Amino acid sequence: MPPREYHFWVYILSSRSRNLYIGITNNLKQRTTTHRKQLPGTYTARYSIHRLIHYEYFRYIQNAIAREKQLKHWTRAQKIALIEQSNPTWEDLYPKLQQQPETPALPPTPQPDSSTT
Repeated sequence: MPPREYHFWVYILSSRSRNLYIGITNNLKQRTTTHRKQLPGTYTARYSIHRLIHYEYFRYIQNAIAREKQLKHWTRAQKIALIEQSNPTWEDLYPKLQQQPETPALPPTPQPDSSTT
């Protein structure tokens, strides 16, 4: 039996006014869809944060958790620089994500794995 492959993403959502939210998930499509539903009482609903503007792929949960913690401790300027490096126009990546094949075949973004940083 081949070993099971795991997939994790650290992602950044934004509102139109550029409020940011950083999260981690093992199913990026499902999680971003949930955020877009604007469930009452959630931080993302309160500030209309639903635009997927950046994500990074990881094979190991420890690396994904470490990267999420790292990003959450960055200054706003550092986060904006990261976003604008891969998505200078802050385009919502959700529509493109929905066109991708299911999770195992979803290509990672060109960000380095945090195990090397």
